[in-house]
Amino acid sequence: MSGAFDASRRRFLRIALTASGALVVGFRLEEAFAQSSSVPPDLLGDELTELTAFVMIERGNRIVIGAPACETGQGAITAYPMLVAEELGVAWPQVRVTQLPYGYRETDGNASNRFGNQSGAIANPIGEAWTALRTAGATARAMLVAAAAREWNLPVEQLRTAEGHVIAPDDRRISYGALARGAAAQPPPAQAPALKDPATFTLLGTPVRTTDVRNVVTGRTRYASDDFLSGGLIAVVLRCPHLGGRLESVDDAAARKVPGVREIVVLEPAAANASGDGPSAAGIAVVAESTWAALKGRAALVPVWTPGPFPEESNATLAATAHALLDAATDGVVVRQEGDMAGSRKRARLALSARYELPFLAHATMEPPSAAIELRQDGALLIAGIEDPDAASALIAELTGLPRAGIEIRLPRSGGSFGRRLRNDFVAEAVQVAKAVGKPVKLVWTREDDLANDRYRPFGLHAMTATLDRANRIAGWSHHCAATPASGREPGAPAWRGCVSAEAFPAGFVEHLDTQFHALESGLPRHDMRKLRHGFDTFATQCFLDEIAFETRRDPVRLRLDMLGEPREVPAGEGGIMFDTGRMAAVLSACAERIQWSTKRTDGHGLGIACHATGGGYVAHAFEIGMDGERVRIHRAVCVVDVGRVINPLGLENRVASAVVDGLSTALNLAVTVKAGQVQQKNFPDYRLLTAAGAPPKVEVHALPSTLDPVGVGELATSSVAAALANAIFATTTVRVRKLPLMPELLRML
Repeated sequence: MSGAFDASRRRFLRIALTASGALVVGFRLEEAFAQSSSVPPDLLGDELTELTAFVMIERGNRIVIGAPACETGQGAITAYPMLVAEELGVAWPQVRVTQLPYGYRETDGNASNRFGNQSGAIANPIGEAWTALRTAGATARAMLVAAAAREWNLPVEQLRTAEGHVIAPDDRRISYGALARGAAAQPPPAQAPALKDPATFTLLGTPVRTTDVRNVVTGRTRYASDDFLSGGLIAVVLRCPHLGGRLESVDDAAARKVPGVREIVVLEPAAANASGDGPSAAGIAVVAESTWAALKGRAALVPVWTPGPFPEESNATLAATAHALLDAATDGVVVRQEGDMAGSRKRARLALSARYELPFLAHATMEPPSAAIELRQDGALLIAGIEDPDAASALIAELTGLPRAGIEIRLPRSGGSFGRRLRNDFVAEAVQVAKAVGKPVKLVWTREDDLANDRYRPFGLHAMTATLDRANRIAGWSHHCAATPASGREPGAPAWRGCVSAEAFPAGFVEHLDTQFHALESGLPRHDMRKLRHGFDTFATQCFLDEIAFETRRDPVRLRLDMLGEPREVPAGEGGIMFDTGRMAAVLSACAERIQWSTKRTDGHGLGIACHATGGGYVAHAFEIGMDGERVRIHRAVCVVDVGRVINPLGLENRVASAVVDGLSTALNLAVTVKAGQVQQKNFPDYRLLTAAGAPPKVEVHALPSTLDPVGVGELATSSVAAALANAIFATTTVRVRKLPLMPELLRML
């Protein structure tokens, strides 16, 4: 915040949700501002008279709604406030949105959060917010209506609201701004009020532009890397290039002579907390008065590195090991087994087998990581683009011994995540440097730093076998996966989690099933990329279904629909999630219809289709492609989703379209390769993202109407992209590509 600001002039009421979901009331603005400066004075104004955890109302009837989720480009800063605004009963043009900080607090000695779960790691974030944020808006509205009822001496049942006003039966109206002071003086309702019937929604379900889109496209948005701390220094790190390697010695004499260089700090990779956050490589931090000086100082370092325990690791050795494990077919961890797969092989009229390979992948966010931190005697301030502030808070406390109640975390918009910012390794580095130099520090990563020191999506090989009976029905399904498990998994999570699924289709739809996992050892740090389970095994299963259809001369869509059968629900994972065959069939059928699947092509183009379901959401992708010399030209891209009730159709369309383009970029060209224990990719010339020339002219996005509660779409919408594209390539070229990325392998096989 800038300028003098007297918070004591105003009275406020905050309504917050505890971890158990109960409403807590009675906090004052002074407490909120003692811990956060999330709301700039220009948003507050001099006549603001009410504050809840999410709602602030000016006397002039301007409504300020706080967005609790970390904004990484997924639209949370728009969708979440829309939930509050709908139940509050205000028109969207009245609303100003502000990003809330991390809301840590302690209640009865236990950690909780004023704003609910703010982590981007939630399996279904919009589903969790669906009731909680609507309840917050409805509660504020009920208090305002009660204040108007007292003002007019009328029963609350006779009053209604519209566009930030309470309206009497005789059409008298009074603004929320005029009522806010009276509402704040009264206790909130003892019970949470009833929520609106969705049939009466006026905002939810209508297209709304991203709140800060004008600032984004005009370059005025402040991202995490734009923030600096007063009196702070800049730090960059030279990291060990060897997987698990160590620093033996460093000659830093030349670096210290660079004008502006202040300190040289050695970092150890072991500084990690229980969640696995911490520097992934040994390093040497150069701390300087400017970024330029820090980079020049880093370039002048002369280190001697000791290779780690993986000096010979490479993609080739990992693939060879994976093939050997799958060939041996022993000692695999059983993920799920049903029926008698061995007997099914003996009885089968036909058995088909194939193997599919997926490479390591980097997140390659447009904004590399950065973290600005100030360590104080009784607390700390962190400004960083992160997705798991709770883990960051615990990490800082563990590394410094500071109380978590004194650690303030501000959450500026960040330039993408895809799961990268769920890991706080760059925060851990910043904490180490700040402790060493005793001053505020902003740690900066370059693009080269990011590509060489990511938390990569795992490498893996999938061995698929299907047995068919005399009616060409799939009787048995074997899926053995050899992969590098994600590192830093939650305690108790099986190694196969995210690499192969126990519930994904067609599990549960065949009589005999054998799913096993073989872990590959690797020194490369690994973690989620758009949620591992949304795509790591989908490529193999959806491509293999197409191969089965081709060999048995069946239509690929018809094969899937026949396997799904009549509409019904079957268990599909933890938390009571059910797989609805009717919803899956509906998105698949709609996608096939929109791509004109049944129309015979005479122009040399080919069609490919694939589908997936997870977390209560359903998706199907279809592509029409042609070959232009040695280039795949994508003529049409269709994506149909069923993710329950749509909060913001425009936001959903943007999220799905961007996810499809990202999936195409990944499927066509992207791979991280390791050779002699070192990552080979250094910058975008080595990791070529899809350009506008290679993208489809348009991504046709269709959401099936639904009255069910919403679920997330951003990760789901990438899941079956690679499989649908590979299936389209086969339909066009008759070349079956089973290894990602597709283009290098396709050109090798043509």
